[in-house]
Amino acid sequence: MNQFIIFFNKENKEMVRNFKWIWMPLLFILLGMIQPVTTYNMPKIIDSIGNLPKGAIVEIPTPTASEVLFGTVSQQFNMIGILVIVLAFMASVPGERNNGSAALVLVKPVSIQSYLLAKWLSALLLVWVSYIFGMLANWYYTYQLFELVNFDLMVKGLMIYGLWITFITTLIFFFGSMMKSSGLTAAFTLIVTIVLSFLSNIIQKEWLPAKLIHYTGELWSTTALPQGTTSAITVTLATIFILIVSALIIFRSKELL
Repeated sequence: MNQFIIFFNKENKEMVRNFKWIWMPLLFILLGMIQPVTTYNMPKIIDSIGNLPKGAIVEIPTPTASEVLFGTVSQQFNMIGILVIVLAFMASVPGERNNGSAALVLVKPVSIQSYLLAKWLSALLLVWVSYIFGMLANWYYTYQLFELVNFDLMVKGLMIYGLWITFITTLIFFFGSMMKSSGLTAAFTLIVTIVLSFLSNIIQKEWLPAKLIHYTGELWSTTALPQGTTSAITVTLATIFILIVSALIIFRSKELL
């Protein structure tokens, strides 16, 4: 346990030194603000740059607050946000393996489990803090520009989609445990993410992890927990557990240099 705390603190101090604890939360806050602000001002934006005939009137149906919230999750967080997370942590394991620092640490009588779990959990902490700040900014601006979404309802949706982000973060460390290339780690993570998202649209299986994205939107629009949410959460949690255990086994069997 002491080794885990030491490694966990080390990872957080390193993320402070490279400013991840500053720019990532700020970026997610910006992403959370963009959707409600641009949606609210879209008629003015189109009118100013659209070269419309004189006297033309732009009429865009006003979206509901729940649609604005889900637009942020499905467009901003699920595209730009996930890409940022992958790029931020793709070198967490392969980078230390390539520069030899992993070998210097693990040649000592230290626990591989503590080493890898500290990296994974410190990354999840930063991802979740950034994500929560982004969602709070989105919820606030949606309330100011459109209407109020019940805070409890927003938090429920936040937790459901947050599990999907946790799954993606775990994928990064799973692929990082078996590869020495940061680029391949990022590529495989993004490919699996895209494939799972695509399959969730064409395969009617309620338990697919990527279904969590759709369930978040349905929850906010209907205020009721969609059918299949529990099975998707269960499968996603089980998959996260399998991925992290597999990462520990693979990392232990791989050469550090």
